Amino acid sequence: MKLTPQQTEKTHISSLLDEAYACRTYNLKRSTELAAQALASSRNLNESCLIAKSLSHSALFSMILGEYDQALEMSAESIRLYETLGDEKGIADAKYNIAGVHYKTNNYHLGLVNLVDCINTYRKFNDHHNLARSHKSLGTIYEYFGDEKNAITAYEDSIFSAKQVGDLNLEANAYNPLSGIYLKQHDIEKAAVLIERSLEIKKQTGDVRGLAFAYYGRGKVYIAQKRFDEAEEDLTASVKIHLEMGETLGLGMAYHKLASLYVAMHKLDQAKIELEKGLEFSTVYHLSMVKFKCYHLFYEIYKLEGDPIKALNSLELYLKERESVINAQTLKVIENYDLINKMEAVKKEAQLQLEKAEIIEKKNIAEQTAIVKQEFLSTMSHEIRTPLNAVITISSLLADRPDKEEQELINALRFASNSLLLLINDILDFTKLEAGKANFELRPTNFRLLLDNIKKTYDSLAREKGLRLNFRIDAHVAKSYDMDENKIAQILGNLITNAIKFTYFGDIEVLVEKTNSVDYEDSLRFTVNDTGIGIPPAYLQDIFESFSQPQSITTRKQGGSGLGLAIVKKLVVLHGSDVFVKSKEGLGSSFYFEIKFKRTDVPDKVLSKYSDNLDGRTVLLAEDNVINAMVIGKLLKNWKIKVELAKNGLEAVAKSKQGAFNFILMDIHMPEMDGFQATKAIITDTANPNHKTPIFALTADVTAEYQSEYHSYFNGFLRKPVEIDKLYDALLSTNAV
Repeated sequence: MKLTPQQTEKTHISSLLDEAYACRTYNLKRSTELAAQALASSRNLNESCLIAKSLSHSALFSMILGEYDQALEMSAESIRLYETLGDEKGIADAKYNIAGVHYKTNNYHLGLVNLVDCINTYRKFNDHHNLARSHKSLGTIYEYFGDEKNAITAYEDSIFSAKQVGDLNLEANAYNPLSGIYLKQHDIEKAAVLIERSLEIKKQTGDVRGLAFAYYGRGKVYIAQKRFDEAEEDLTASVKIHLEMGETLGLGMAYHKLASLYVAMHKLDQAKIELEKGLEFSTVYHLSMVKFKCYHLFYEIYKLEGDPIKALNSLELYLKERESVINAQTLKVIENYDLINKMEAVKKEAQLQLEKAEIIEKKNIAEQTAIVKQEFLSTMSHEIRTPLNAVITISSLLADRPDKEEQELINALRFASNSLLLLINDILDFTKLEAGKANFELRPTNFRLLLDNIKKTYDSLAREKGLRLNFRIDAHVAKSYDMDENKIAQILGNLITNAIKFTYFGDIEVLVEKTNSVDYEDSLRFTVNDTGIGIPPAYLQDIFESFSQPQSITTRKQGGSGLGLAIVKKLVVLHGSDVFVKSKEGLGSSFYFEIKFKRTDVPDKVLSKYSDNLDGRTVLLAEDNVINAMVIGKLLKNWKIKVELAKNGLEAVAKSKQGAFNFILMDIHMPEMDGFQATKAIITDTANPNHKTPIFALTADVTAEYQSEYHSYFNGFLRKPVEIDKLYDALLSTNAV
């Protein structure tokens, strides 16, 4: 039967789109041109289905080329058309493009949400081609946040789906990052086998874009094998192809890795040239992940060159860039992890098709959500706080440097790193409060001294903005109360910080008044007044909700985690009270609350003196992070303690059998065997000379001390970044022989 002219044109448009998609792997320019032709022809025909498909294809190519605004605009129009047509799979295709834009520009929570929607839809239609693509992207998000276990699962799911449809290119796409994970785990042989398989496939299929990523992956393997000349050849080839194809993220990664190679080869000038390219490129295309990696490598280079000023500047830029990513994303990703559990529920429900199984699975979803959030919080706290431990401790050890210029840089570094730590603590504390795991640590506290310390802490922050920070304490307020001073400091600190943030001239005033007294208990009213921009009346009822700042008062320059007032509310409620606010736009705000405290005698001030009380003692330090091991070792040696280092849990157990130590400091997250299992092995082996030695968990994982099955193994939990006084006092208190 002869086709009508309209049917012929539809067939032609479909052919254009098929060809555009097929040639994306070796000629993106051609793909873009063909998709544009298809879109123009579809609009002329006024065929909604073809217009939507053409827009979705064009958005995909724009996303790959780094034209993110255009990709989002086209995807949004495509979704509107597909919704009108009732085409679920078409909507998923457009959402895949949106997800790609978001995770490439560090909006990981939005990437996660869209990918989960895509995967659920593609499962419904048994679309293994697109399942392979989506699982690979999901693995990338997991990997970035250090969740290697789930990343491996996602990449393996991608490979499985690719094999179901016989798509070698999609199969090879997952081999690349999977090889990288095995490389991080020091399984070089396995990494090499996977990347060679990927290269073989890419050469076989003619996937030029994919070949660039495969060269990049093999270049990393060659660096690990110290085959530097071959690594340089592969990474240079990767850069060349990415430049020709217009691939943005891949090019930024290749520049950074090439610079890393030159550092390993001691060609520091060449390394800096490549890093400058990487920085410029990542700035233009908003690739923060590449950007802060470049800053960190500059820091390493300047250290090697013996230039401490430039090294510290680069380290501060690294911390600032990383903070911007953490600030914007971390908690949102935690909140959206339950979507992954829902995705798994859909998968199992599709397999079982039984009402009873569906009810059981829903119950499991709630339990798994809590587990995933806990595991993710554990990973994030460890991965973020571990490098911070080195930064803060090193800056403390350098605090007495005589050079004035160096001292100013060190002070700036300490301020930046402490700011980042406060931000992270806000996120972690909020999570603990949400989970109901926050407890009081009541002790006699010199209340007036505490208030004085709080004023000193925030006075410089106020003066930097030209503000005055004033404290007024009622004469009837006692000198000492039984309280959790850290939580009171956190409440007032968040309120003062918030006041400073939104005040541009005038005063911040903190009032503390005694309103009532019964027996040995006083009711104290705390008020924090400011002369800031005020809060709109319509927003006052939501002011203590997390992530609910109105657009009228929110700008990038205010920064912060967005959790300060939510934490204040939860901490005041934890004290059995409530917090209130009065505000007038343009005139300022007043936050106030009342808490009851029991009066106590003024506690004696015990100063931690780093004397020779620990001279000659021995410690087994189990720490896999080289920098942290060096920093903590230096600190212990300052106290004349002899240090024996174990680089993982297995080595710690082996060294504990060789002789008795006075103390053991045990990191929790380590390769080969974690700190929990290593400690269990030591204390349960009665033949081990250290089975009764005091063991302290020294960890960046804030969830470690809540794992009750291991709690009795340790004499205490010491967090990273290391609080030097607490570490010293803990060791001194054991009176180990």
